[in-house]
Parts: sequence; structure tokens; C-alpha cells
Amino acid sequence: MDTSWVGQRGHGSRGAFSRILWMLMLIALLCATAGCGTLSNGRGWGQDAFSKVRRKTIARAAHDAFFDLQTLLPAAAALVLGPSGLGESVSDWAAEQTPVFGSQRTARNVSDNLRWLLAGETMATLMATPSGLDAGEWWQAKAKGLGVELLAAGVSAGATAGLKAAFNRRRPNEDDQFSLPSGHASSAFSLSTLSNRNLDSLELAPWLRTSLQVSNLLTASTIAWARVEAHEHFPEDVLAGAALGHFLSAFVHDAFMGLPASRHFRLLIWPSKSEAMVSIAFPF
Repeated sequence: MDTSWVGQRGHGSRGAFSRILWMLMLIALLCATAGCGTLSNGRGWGQDAFSKVRRKTIARAAHDAFFDLQTLLPAAAALVLGPSGLGESVSDWAAEQTPVFGSQRTARNVSDNLRWLLAGETMATLMATPSGLDAGEWWQAKAKGLGVELLAAGVSAGATAGLKAAFNRRRPNEDDQFSLPSGHASSAFSLSTLSNRNLDSLELAPWLRTSLQVSNLLTASTIAWARVEAHEHFPEDVLAGAALGHFLSAFVHDAFMGLPASRHFRLLIWPSKSEAMVSIAFPF
């Protein structure tokens, strides 16, 4: 039996699990108090899902999702690591040393367990969003909002599966040829993006919202790194999965949810014929 999880290296990981469980319990409490009411525009969360889709809205959502730092940074890193061959060296070192999780099997188990925790938190934050006071309208709004988020996760999963078959890259452990992009990383960052979008719709203290959103990103990043230590993926595989999961989920959510202007951090680049304008939007 592998006991490295409870060894010296496991203390930090167990602490991470404790923090995530605390976060889930906190959001569960929010469900009991924040699920009613309305958004800043007087509408319920999910009430306008699929009903305010316009060509301009889709174009803006695609632009903003692509030029988001959470898409650009991992995509750029993947493009640097892949051709350079450095990713293979990092993969071999991580699988041999397993500096965070202590063993490949533990890394594999952690990546699976944390992904379930992210899925649970995404559902909890969805239920906590304000969808109105009338019970019938509340359930209808939740169902429509859930449909958008299921669509976002499904598009991300489908694109990941298609790219795996197209790239036909063998895993570092030689198990099969579906290494690029990482499905675990793609789904983890898809869930993290959706949960963080849900948190944007909750009336929370800014420090609490930011703390929860950063925790989601750290959890998704932990899942991605665990796949490298498990020798299931090269670093560029998980980076590509992270960029893909965030981009597609952010795009589908923002294009079809019909919410008012969000409060999440955005890096926007507006190109023209002779110049490009860069703007940064963030809540304060």
C-alpha cells in the first residue's frame, strides 16, 4: 500500500485538501443564503440564458476569452516548451522525483479526486447564484443556467477529445497516443472558469471572492501538475489543456448566459490596421 500521501510530503497536500473542503462547506452555506434575490440588473441568474444571443455578443465573448491571460499565458508556455524539447526533460524529472506528491500513483489519485472537488464546487456556486424569489422562476432559471454550463463543459471535453485524436501524441509513459492536450487539465480549468464566473454573480466581500477564485485556479493548476508527476502527460500537454479549457468555457458561458457585465479580471487587445490597443479591466 502506498503511504507516501501521509508521509512528510503529504502534509502539504492534506492541508490543500482541508482548505478545499473548507471552501466547499463555505459555499454550501452560501447556497442557503444567497440563492434567492436578483442580479444588479434586476434579473435572475440564468433567466436570460440562451435568450440574448446576438452576433455581436458571440464575437465579443470569443475575443475576450481568447485574449484573457488565462488563455494566453498557458498557450504561450506550451508553444515554447513543445518545440524546445524542454518539456520532455521536465516530464522525466517530475516522474522520477515526484517532488510534490511522492509517487506517481498518488499524483494520479490526487488529480482524479481534486477534479471531483472542483465539479462539486462548480455545482455549489451555481446553486448559490441569485435566480429570483419565485420558486417556479428560480428552478427554470437554474435549469437554463445549468444548460449553459453543461454546454461549456461539453464543448471543452469534445474539443479536447478531437484534438487528442488529431495530434496522436504518445504519452510519456507510452500507454497510448492521446497525450495532447490533457483531458484532466482541460476539464479542471473548464470547471475552475465556470465556478469563478458563478462567484462573479454572488454578492461577496471582494477579498472572499478573490480568495475563492484564486483557490480554484490553484486547484486546477495542482491537477495539471499532478498529471505530469504521474507521467501521464508532458508539461506542454497540460498547458494546452489549461488554455483550451478556459477559452472554450469562458466563451460559451459569456456568449450564452446573458449576464450583465462581469467583474472578473480581463486583458483585452483591440487590433486595428495601424495599431493595437491593450486595456486591463479588473474589479475594485
